[in-house]
Amino acid sequence: MRLRILALLAALLPSVATAQTAAARSRADSIRAAIRDHHLAHRAEILRELTDLLAIPNLATDSVAIRRNASALVAMLQRRGLATQLLETPGAPPAVFGALAVPGAARTVVFYAHYDGQPVDTTQWTSPPWTPTLRTVGGEQRIFARSASDDKSPIVAMLAALDALRAAGRAPSVNVKVFLDGEEEMGSAHLDEILAANRELLRSDLWIVADGPVHQTRRPLLVFGARGVLGAELTTYGPSRALHSGHYGNWAPNPIARLANLVASMRDDEGRIRIAGWYAGIAQTGAAERRAIAAAPKIDSTLRADLALGGTEASNAPLVERIMAPALNLRGIRGGNVGELAANAIPIDARASIDFRLVPGQRVDRLRELFEAHVRARGYHVVHAEPTAAERRAHRKILRIDWESGYPAAFTPMTSAPGLAASRAADLAVGSAVIKLPIMGGSVPLSGIQTVLGAPFVILPMANHDNNQHAANENLRLQNLWDGIELYGGFFAALAGEWPGR
Repeated sequence: MRLRILALLAALLPSVATAQTAAARSRADSIRAAIRDHHLAHRAEILRELTDLLAIPNLATDSVAIRRNASALVAMLQRRGLATQLLETPGAPPAVFGALAVPGAARTVVFYAHYDGQPVDTTQWTSPPWTPTLRTVGGEQRIFARSASDDKSPIVAMLAALDALRAAGRAPSVNVKVFLDGEEEMGSAHLDEILAANRELLRSDLWIVADGPVHQTRRPLLVFGARGVLGAELTTYGPSRALHSGHYGNWAPNPIARLANLVASMRDDEGRIRIAGWYAGIAQTGAAERRAIAAAPKIDSTLRADLALGGTEASNAPLVERIMAPALNLRGIRGGNVGELAANAIPIDARASIDFRLVPGQRVDRLRELFEAHVRARGYHVVHAEPTAAERRAHRKILRIDWESGYPAAFTPMTSAPGLAASRAADLAVGSAVIKLPIMGGSVPLSGIQTVLGAPFVILPMANHDNNQHAANENLRLQNLWDGIELYGGFFAALAGEWPGR
């Protein structure tokens, strides 16, 4: 009898699971419709809140303006009933924290975004960067402003999602905490310190990171990791005063030529880094991650045509594979002048700005050592401050390296319990399977979330992929804002479902 009962229960389990899944989908569809109705009725107010926030200059180095941003964000959180405070650390913009307790919720998530923005060259902008401007491009409405996509719009979308849930008589299925970083675009050098000082306050089951763009197909995207970053400014030196290239050429060293040769020694034309030991210790990609890469939509040929590229690096290897590898980017190089300002002279110095993108298994301190060893092997005396005249006389070749703080890559296994729960919630929020990738090409300072707090994270972006991120005329496609509101609202509503393996 007992065996027959067990057999009957086993036969019933698939149908029970199917019914539960159908019920979850039905509930998610209902929530998504309610959120859509709300943002359709309140789009003017949502846009006003976004444009008011975008109008505040937000360079992390501008301490007065960055605190105006923090104050505005505190007010925005408080209007939604979140308990707020500024998390301060000396020498850094404050992190803005908010908490919304949900009765009966057993899990807690932290929503992460940043409110500072990249530096601007106003001469390159069609409209002023902190004067939000609505324009129609290709039949679509877009708002142009610094941080329109990176990363103020996700903050507004998330708050609008909370408004929509409340208006529909719903609540997030989890307790929601909000952490808004004020120096992400400067490398978040103080983030680990802030996290360590507020461990209990930030205790959670999962961090939801809102940075980055959706997939190039415009489909929603869930990402489980981000590459790390390490930047440096390099300076080579020539004569103490500019010299006539006819009288002194082939005798006085040209710092531009030296710098160009040095940079060329670090990277080949296919993007492979030539620095000895750079690829040692890189973590191997798991089976689930390899399956996700293989299943990703094929977009390379379309992208190459759109960007007017006759070919790409690594013999046209797919982009989704290339972002899994370390990279060296030459951000800029400066020395002398060109065009009408070009002079037949040997300049006194030359500068290059570079950044490395790091993958799991690479350590920032070790990479600095490898880089400096590479430079010394090419005869350079390395300094980390302006060399004196005596130092310049004493050494044939000098390279000044000014390192940025940097941080390593971080990732959450796709088959981990929180990873599977996030996948389920994202699919329910959208109403179909979202694209899932193991790592994002860009960098977000997430390693401290794991090493300091021991918390997992996923990245759930909402901005359009063609947003001119980090460049002039940054923009947000308004449809991505409306989609983002539905995404975050549905995700919060669905996340408390069964966490596999827990």
